[in-house]
Amino acid sequence: MLRPWETQLWLEDSPGKTLHSKLLNTLTADITEGRLPPGSMLPGSRSLAEQLGVNRKTVQQVYEELEAQGWLVTRQRSGTFVSETLPEQGLSTSDRQLVNSSDRTRSASELVEILYQDALSYNAIPVTNDGTPDSRLIPYELLARTYRRVCIDLSRNSRLGYGDPKGSIELRQSVAKMLSGDRFMNCSAEQVCIVRGSQMGIYLASRILDPRKGAIVMEELCYLPARAAFESNGFKVLKCKLDDQGLDIDHLRELLAEHTVAAIYVTPHHQYPTTVCLPMDRRLALLELSKAHKFAVLEDDYDHEFHYETNPIPPLASLPNAENVVHIGSMSKVFAPGLRLGYIAADTRFIERAAQEIILIDRQGNAVTELVLSSLMESGEVRRHIRKTRKEYEARRNFAAEEFVRVFGDQVSFTLPTGGMAIWVDISKLVQGRQLESLPGKDSTLSSVYTDDQVSPTHLRFGFGALIKAEITQSVEQLAEVLAG
Repeated sequence: MLRPWETQLWLEDSPGKTLHSKLLNTLTADITEGRLPPGSMLPGSRSLAEQLGVNRKTVQQVYEELEAQGWLVTRQRSGTFVSETLPEQGLSTSDRQLVNSSDRTRSASELVEILYQDALSYNAIPVTNDGTPDSRLIPYELLARTYRRVCIDLSRNSRLGYGDPKGSIELRQSVAKMLSGDRFMNCSAEQVCIVRGSQMGIYLASRILDPRKGAIVMEELCYLPARAAFESNGFKVLKCKLDDQGLDIDHLRELLAEHTVAAIYVTPHHQYPTTVCLPMDRRLALLELSKAHKFAVLEDDYDHEFHYETNPIPPLASLPNAENVVHIGSMSKVFAPGLRLGYIAADTRFIERAAQEIILIDRQGNAVTELVLSSLMESGEVRRHIRKTRKEYEARRNFAAEEFVRVFGDQVSFTLPTGGMAIWVDISKLVQGRQLESLPGKDSTLSSVYTDDQVSPTHLRFGFGALIKAEITQSVEQLAEVLAG
C-alpha cells in the first residue's frame, strides 16, 4: 500500500525518561488527539527506527505493547494500523479519568524501565549471553527422576504446606556444608537463607541496610540490576574506580574519607563485567577498611564454581576480619537461571531480617526445587556435573580466545580470564571513538552498557558459555563485520 505522506513523529518534547516510554506516550497522545485517526497506517518498525534514530527493537516493543492494549492492530502482509475501536471509546467521563489517572503510583527510575523492557523482550528475542550457562548441558533425565521422587516423598509425608521462609532446612544444611568444605567458610545452616536467585539476595540486602546510615559503593562498571535495587530503596550510589586488578583500594579510601558509607557491593571472584579476579592483598585491605569504618561488604559470588587455571582465591567471607561480609551466591550458573535458586550467607541477625522481608513478598521459596537440589548436592551429582561442565566451558573459553586472535589479529586485545563464562575484549583500536549503538548478535555487550555515563565503548563482553564451537566462530565473524566499520 502506497501512503500519500510519510507519518512524522517527534520525541523531543514527549514525556518519559527512556526512548521506549517517549515513543509509547507520543503514539498514544497522537491517537487520542486525532492526529493518528482510527484505521491510519503507521510506518514500519525499520523505517520509524531510522527516522527517529532509535534501535528497531525499541519500536517493535512499543508496537507490540500498544497492540496488546488495543491501540494498534497488525494485519499480515499489510502493516500496523491504528485500531478502529480504541480502548477508551465507550467509557464514561469518570471511568476515562480512572483509566488516565497516573497519580496513584510512583514512577520507576529510568534504569528500572530499561531493565523491565529488556525482560519483556526475552520471549521474542534471545536473552543476551554475557556469560550465561548452556542449558543444553543440564542432566535433564537425572533432574526429572529426582523431581519425581521428591514429589512422591513430599506428598506421602504431607510436606507440601507452608515452611520456613529461610528455605528448607535440608537445602540450607547442604549449602552450609558446601560453603564450609569448598569455600573455607565457617558457616552453619542458621546462617543461610535460600532466595530466588542472586538478584533477590541483592534486593533483600538493599532492604535490610539503612540508607540513613550512608551510601552504597559500587565498582564503576557494575551489574546494573544491583544498582537499580539499591537506588530503589533510597541509597545514594558512589562509584569506585577499577584498574587491571579490579577494585581500586586507594580510591575507596578517598571515598571513605569524603562520605559515610553503609556498604560496598563487589564481585571479587570475577569482577562483573571485566572478569578480573581481585588479588588477596586487596581483599584483605577491603576487609580491614570494612572493620575500621563499620560498613557491610556485599560479596556477589555469582560464578565461583567455574575457575580454570588454579584453585580459586577463597571468598571474602572466609578471610580474617570478615564479620561484616554478606555472601550472596547462585546456583543459576550450575544448572540454569530458570531454576531460580540462590542463597545468602551472613550472621544470624542478618539472615533473620532477610526472612522477615521474605514473609512480606514471597512467604517462602519453592520447596520441591529446594529439596531436589539438596538431594543432588548430597548424592554428589552436583559436584559431578560441575566437574564435567567446567572442562567443557574451559574448552569453549580457549576456543573463543583462539577465534578472536584468528579473526582480529592484533586489532583487539584481552587477558584470558581465569574463570567464568565471558571474555572482556579491548576493541578501542577498531572503534576509535565511533558511536556503536548495538552489536549484531546476542553474545556480546558493549562496555557502555555497564555504566550510565555517556562514554564511547572501548571494550565488549563476549559470552562463550552458552555457545558450541561453531556458534562461537559465527558470532566472532559477525562481530568482525560490524567493528570493521
